[in-house]
Amino acid sequence: MNTQTPPLSPLPASPSVAHTAPVSDAVQEALAVTLRGCEELIPQADWVKKLQRSEQTGQALRIKLGLDPTAPDIHIGHTVVLNKMRQLQNLGHQVIFLIGDFTSLIGDPSGRNSTRPPLTPEQIKANAETYYKQASLVLDPEKTEIRYNSEWSLPLGSMGMIQLAAKYTVARMMERNDFHQRFTANTPISVHEFLYPLMQGYDSVALKSDLELGGTDQKFNLLMGRHLQQEYGQEPQCILTMPLLEGLDGVDKMSKSKNNYIGIAEDPATMFAKVLSISDDLMWRWYTLLSFQSETQISALRAEVTGGRNPKDAKVMLAKEITARFHSAAAADAAEQDFINRSKGGVPDDIPEVTLGGAPLGIGALLKSAGLAPSTSEANRLIDGGGVRVDSSVVSDRGLKLSAGTYVVQVGKRKFARVTLG
Repeated sequence: MNTQTPPLSPLPASPSVAHTAPVSDAVQEALAVTLRGCEELIPQADWVKKLQRSEQTGQALRIKLGLDPTAPDIHIGHTVVLNKMRQLQNLGHQVIFLIGDFTSLIGDPSGRNSTRPPLTPEQIKANAETYYKQASLVLDPEKTEIRYNSEWSLPLGSMGMIQLAAKYTVARMMERNDFHQRFTANTPISVHEFLYPLMQGYDSVALKSDLELGGTDQKFNLLMGRHLQQEYGQEPQCILTMPLLEGLDGVDKMSKSKNNYIGIAEDPATMFAKVLSISDDLMWRWYTLLSFQSETQISALRAEVTGGRNPKDAKVMLAKEITARFHSAAAADAAEQDFINRSKGGVPDDIPEVTLGGAPLGIGALLKSAGLAPSTSEANRLIDGGGVRVDSSVVSDRGLKLSAGTYVVQVGKRKFARVTLG
């Protein structure tokens, strides 16, 4: 791994491509892949020139994605930009998965109306250990360059930090929406928060990035990278922003706090069932942002649905593709069969086995002890709603007591347990 710190003196500018060079079919195809599902490509003309230069010289472009390890797990909403990275990786370009172990110490103020508490080094290390493992389910790990921005940020030192800070004005920094709103509302802004976009932008200088990806909420930081590269004499990167994926509800962006997410570490059956739960309209947006099928294939499938094919067929195909990506094709097939069994009132082949004592045992206590309900009161609520079955029969009596024996207990459509009472 290259850990060389970039110099603070200006670097020679990269050679440019002649404006008169014709755009080949390969470059047009690469541009189409880049634009698929994106929010903005800035500036598009410069990206075309970079693609032309790459085609002429055979030198891969350097494509950067930086993620701060602020949580131990990621959901499929996070994979929208990873999918785009994989598409560009498949075109032969060099993708760089940058883990922001240094910038996490500052805390990203993007979209915040208050100061974000920085993580401890221990939290960052623990989260970073799982990030790339999960990202590798989308990216080709053999063709991915992994970097940590502490490599060049720590050696920068106080002198380098002051020199870097001199390359941007406070007035320009205050143009950023979240800073402007907080200033107007008399909400405190800590000086260290100004360092975050500067350090993220300096990452692009260190990595000599040709293209940086991010969500729409990262646009200011991405533009900072362009500015600083010019300050250091480099050809400025292009930036590609991807939309924030709507969650299962089709309204809010996917978020664990909204409970409208699919975690990429969730079991295959749950993942498959959650994809099938989305609306038909949302399905096509997910196809564009999450599927690896070509736009031609997706358009053909959409035409079949418009022509009368059951939209559930298309949704099953998407559910199987996503489940197979994070698990396996066999797991996706098994999840589909499991869903069919449940839809028909059947019992999945593989359900938890639980052994409990204390027979006879009330149904509420049994649900709590078997891990099918978080509390007895919640168990009673589920019973009142008709969501509890014992051996396929709906339980309507909270006072039901089960004697010694083995029972298949079901809560809702997805939770099962084979409970043996002794």
